[in-house]
Amino acid sequence: MGNRLSKLYTRTGDDGTSGLSGGTRISKDHPRMEAMGTVDELNSVIGLMINKLEEGDLKTFYVGVQHDLFNIGGELSMPGHSFIPAGKIEGLEQQIDAFNEQVGPLKDFILPGGSEAAAVCHMARAIARRAERNVVTLHHTEEVFDTTRQYLNRLSDLLFVTARIINKQQGETDVLWKKELA
Repeated sequence: MGNRLSKLYTRTGDDGTSGLSGGTRISKDHPRMEAMGTVDELNSVIGLMINKLEEGDLKTFYVGVQHDLFNIGGELSMPGHSFIPAGKIEGLEQQIDAFNEQVGPLKDFILPGGSEAAAVCHMARAIARRAERNVVTLHHTEEVFDTTRQYLNRLSDLLFVTARIINKQQGETDVLWKKELA
């Protein structure tokens, strides 16, 4: 494969527009661009989280998630194309169920925290929720495939339970919300 990105700046965006994969140009503040940017931000913070994890299955799994998020970004840049099959959502659900079995039921609300990796995971969860909201906003005016919205919804749930798993693996406890301190 040749060099696809031989020049990083083109000056074509200086007018406040960005190009989609098909060549269409849209405003940089268009809901599609907001959704694409938030998915990219989510992918970046997951990269940070991965960097804080020990080598192993969790790290490998989230590198796969990064590829899925890159595909979602590609899907958003190519209206009418879908790159997230239903099996991806089922895979996230299975992972959520497996992690939930390891940490047990929640009896209290938890605050983002514990280990540094878990705190970054909670940050990723919050960004995943924003990405989902941005995609839903876009879907009000333009088609976004169900599987994309479902993937982001399940991913935020998975990131929540992953933060709990990370704390458990790293010998930290979840930070419980205490009503009397509120």
